[in-house]
Amino acid sequence: MKSSASLVVVATVLAACGGGGGGGITTPPPSSSLPVLGEATGATLNNCAALANFGFANTTISAATSIAAGTLTVAGKPVPAHCQVRGKMFERIGTVDGQPYAIGFEMRLPINWNGRFFYQANGGVDGNIGTAAGPVGGGGPLDNALNMGFAVISSDAGHPAPTPFFGIDPQARLDYGYQAVAKLTPMAKRLIATAYGKGPDRSYIGGCSNGGRHTMVAMSRYPDDYDGYLVGNPGFRLPLAAAANMVGAQNYNALATTPGDLGTGFTPAERALVSKAVLAKCDALDGATDGLVQSTSACQATFDLQRDVPTCSGTRDGTCLSADQKQRIGQLFAGAVDGAGKKFYSSFPYDSGLGTNGWAVWKFNNSLNLDSGATAFIWQVPPEAQAGFNGPNFTLTANIDTILAKITTTNALYTENALQFMTPPNPADLSTLKKRGAKALVYHGTSDPIFSSDDTKRWYEELTAANAGDATNFARYYQVPGMNHCSGGPATDQFDMLTPLVAWVEKGQAPASVVASARGPGNAGGVNADVPADWAADRKRPLCAYPKVARYKGGGSLDAADSFSCV
Repeated sequence: MKSSASLVVVATVLAACGGGGGGGITTPPPSSSLPVLGEATGATLNNCAALANFGFANTTISAATSIAAGTLTVAGKPVPAHCQVRGKMFERIGTVDGQPYAIGFEMRLPINWNGRFFYQANGGVDGNIGTAAGPVGGGGPLDNALNMGFAVISSDAGHPAPTPFFGIDPQARLDYGYQAVAKLTPMAKRLIATAYGKGPDRSYIGGCSNGGRHTMVAMSRYPDDYDGYLVGNPGFRLPLAAAANMVGAQNYNALATTPGDLGTGFTPAERALVSKAVLAKCDALDGATDGLVQSTSACQATFDLQRDVPTCSGTRDGTCLSADQKQRIGQLFAGAVDGAGKKFYSSFPYDSGLGTNGWAVWKFNNSLNLDSGATAFIWQVPPEAQAGFNGPNFTLTANIDTILAKITTTNALYTENALQFMTPPNPADLSTLKKRGAKALVYHGTSDPIFSSDDTKRWYEELTAANAGDATNFARYYQVPGMNHCSGGPATDQFDMLTPLVAWVEKGQAPASVVASARGPGNAGGVNADVPADWAADRKRPLCAYPKVARYKGGGSLDAADSFSCV
């Protein structure tokens, strides 16, 4: 149980959050029974320096600085003049570890504001304040919310370093899991109102990876606070995904020709072999042989690891997989299991992006050095001892049943378990969000090695079932073929989902598809080394709202989006 004092603090913060802001509500189109929230109207910021004196409960402002146009650039594009405000909320000393804690933040407020607020949900274990620019989705973005005129906030989610040891402090766990968003939101809206003489008409929240998790948690816990939710590759069951990746590490180590070097258990040549076998069976299912598997679900029914990849009769040489490899890797793709053989996390789809470095780093490196620490210190009850902790050894020797037991238990000090404070409660019940006219766009790369797109698809199917078989009037899910974790892979991974989200929220224009581009040589947002050499540098594809997939029309360039339709 929470203490009565902490309940009062959280309840006060949540009550202060209010709704998405002002602005009118327009009559919805005839095809929809849901309200359409009106368009935001802008204002001008006249006195940045005065915001240094901004007052709000449990908040300290450390600086308010005018940033000249062009000082900050994104993809070579100069960001207009704005005000940077930095501060902290709820400064304290941890009761368990004696370390200093606070929710550090920065806000960037454009001089010429568009009337909108964007909460930038950051990734990893947080712990650092990223530049508050506001992601629009995908890899190597060519634009950002700040440049579009949004006021944007970024935070460290309640701890000052991107290491897992903050998990020793019970309150820091809760801030990271969900409470930082609740505490920052009303403060940010009040700061905006002070800066411009009016609060935000429309409020948006978004991010990828753990940022996608933050956003999905906000969809469930704070459906009145934001009008648009932009969710990328969400780790919305992050503790279980991390545990599954640790099980994967143990299996790859068992296959390794060099113990401790997990990559020798599933070599680059072997991963490329499997990717090519997947393409051989599935590439043409969408009508075009183009190096992309658009029909992901159909592919899983078509491809068979045992049948479609040669089995080694002798030494592994990159042209085959051993029987042990097929058994272990096949089980990992089917879904990690506990000691009793029960699946505890999602399956992963076979796809074309398994041969990339972006896939390998999560399976063979991060499983040893990131998942281990997060599990040991943020999610376990009680946490491990910090002194002498060895992440790789923890991963490779962990008993999965013990891990699962420790992340699902509580005690007098840690009163919420990891699945309670990290995951969205009742994720398929978004009725409040839906009824008030808020909208959600969700995307996920089908070659994501850490958070499975199958898991996000399962969530969306449950959401659909909870809404009489159709959730498309308020939430849409887009699979990104070939994309690894948030970016990379042989994929068209560069796209803007914030602009269509705003159009849907404020004008009722639901996006049937979103055009995505490859990031070949010369891309201003950053080149993706995984783009195949035989693709056009700017190959384009429509990302289709699930369950539709992009199918070739039978004519036209394989590098043009308009050669494909969503069916």
